[in-house]
Amino acid sequence: MRRRRGIVAMLAAAIVLLALASGAAAHAYLVKTVPAASVVLDAPPTSIQLTYDEAVEPRLAIISATDVGGHQQTTGPARRSPANPDTLVVPLRAHLPEGWYLIYWRAISVDGHPVQGAFTFAVGPNPGPAPQFRVPNISATATTPQLLIARWVMFVTVMLAIGLLSMRLLIARPLARRVSGSSLRALSLAFMIAAGLGLVATAVYLDFSTANDSLRSVFDLAALVPLYRVTAFGRAIVDLEICLALFCLAAAIALWVDRPDRQRRSIAELIAGFGALLGAAAVLIVPGAAGHAAQTSPRGLTLLFDWLHLAAGSVWLGGLVGVLVLWFNAPERERVAALSVCIPRFSNVALASVLALAVTGVGEAVDHMPAVNALWETGYGRAILVKTGLLGGALLIASGNLLRTRPRLIAADRQPDLGEPAARLLRRLVSGEVAILAAVVFAAAVLSSLPPPPPAFALENSAIAKVGPGRVAQTVRHAGYFLQMLVSPNKAAAPDSFALRITQDGHPVRGANVTLLFNHLEMEMPQQEYQLIETQPGVYSRAAPALVMVGRWGLTFQVTPPHGPPFTALIVDQANG
Repeated sequence: MRRRRGIVAMLAAAIVLLALASGAAAHAYLVKTVPAASVVLDAPPTSIQLTYDEAVEPRLAIISATDVGGHQQTTGPARRSPANPDTLVVPLRAHLPEGWYLIYWRAISVDGHPVQGAFTFAVGPNPGPAPQFRVPNISATATTPQLLIARWVMFVTVMLAIGLLSMRLLIARPLARRVSGSSLRALSLAFMIAAGLGLVATAVYLDFSTANDSLRSVFDLAALVPLYRVTAFGRAIVDLEICLALFCLAAAIALWVDRPDRQRRSIAELIAGFGALLGAAAVLIVPGAAGHAAQTSPRGLTLLFDWLHLAAGSVWLGGLVGVLVLWFNAPERERVAALSVCIPRFSNVALASVLALAVTGVGEAVDHMPAVNALWETGYGRAILVKTGLLGGALLIASGNLLRTRPRLIAADRQPDLGEPAARLLRRLVSGEVAILAAVVFAAAVLSSLPPPPPAFALENSAIAKVGPGRVAQTVRHAGYFLQMLVSPNKAAAPDSFALRITQDGHPVRGANVTLLFNHLEMEMPQQEYQLIETQPGVYSRAAPALVMVGRWGLTFQVTPPHGPPFTALIVDQANG
């Protein structure tokens, strides 16, 4: 009884710990534009130059320049600047007429996520008031339904192949010796089917992902194939396909030389089996290298957590499917005996997999989650909660197998009447567990396609006010002062004006040192810092294109008054285009 209580306690703890699993990402963002956003030029520019924080692939980038009527003003595709690999250049028509123009851009980050934005500029000297442009919005993101389904199928089939091979070589192998008339051919066949589907699914996902990034049809292979390896994400998926093919070859050799009727493995069997498992390990490290884990520091630790998470999930899911294969393939008279051999061994492995999932989830949470409330206030966090709820359901079913069917199957040697009912219950529970775990993998596919909250997200919890969109003139009482925060016009990628009016007892506070810090709360970006200048008594201001992207920004005013202790005041500002 104590052992059962201990197992249930471990499973319950695992449910709680898995709630903390997360990841992180780095996305391309706009650092500098030429011409500057909202600037009025005396002479028309000859090109548009956009500088990002990382080198983006020009063949997958979109940069358009349109006038008020929506007419395109570019004369060629985006090309990389020879002076700076992080800068894309697009030529413009000669002698642009006076007026306002809209620049729209879209780029693909290193981790495969599309990002986009827009800003305006004018050709003067008298362009008139800025018109209301219709800003394009391309909905082809990393979370489109067809891309999510393709990613899910790829993950499921690859994980099944690895888990089924582990079941065949490491867990079910003694079955051939201990139960007469039993065979492992069904497990080998199930592995080959899963491996073949995995090879196809990975190629399909690569095609769908490249089509999504380049905005082409998935059937336009002549245009898509040359683009497969132009991004770091595409190269990683190609590497995954290569690693998966090599793993399939190594696994086929291991199955060919394996003789499960012999208790001791030969040198050839050991070498072949080790090679297959090494190939599986290589396959499982590629998704992390292609996604969030590779963009998060410390990179080695996050890649290790990601690899262990995938390995544990593969062994669990593939092992469960292997149990169903054995159940349906075993002769009816030998079914209970066959399950009595495999289930105790698999239960121990499954429990270790659950604990590995929990530990890696905690490790990723410690490394990435900026605040607990990010779990329910961000799409990424809500995906974690959904995944956790599904895992909790799977773990409850697993505990039923561990505490009910496993002991009854073991006792079936002494009490045969327990065997058949336990086998039927096992089939029902394992079928439900497989269905739930397939849903967990889909939640994981959604999770890995969403941008996680950046570390700066935690700043939102200490905000004294939330402002925007639109012009900001917010007054608050803080640290014994009246503070009026002024932001105008409060538009992304524009030279906004930022000011802080400080008064105490109705008098302006002069001679203070005021620094303004900018942190994007929805995407990880470097922090920006500007010193504000006292332009009027008690008014400290600065004009800067600091709001480089649409979204929520944390504006932190660091104030050191001439008399009194220093203090900080943080507001959350919604900046729109």
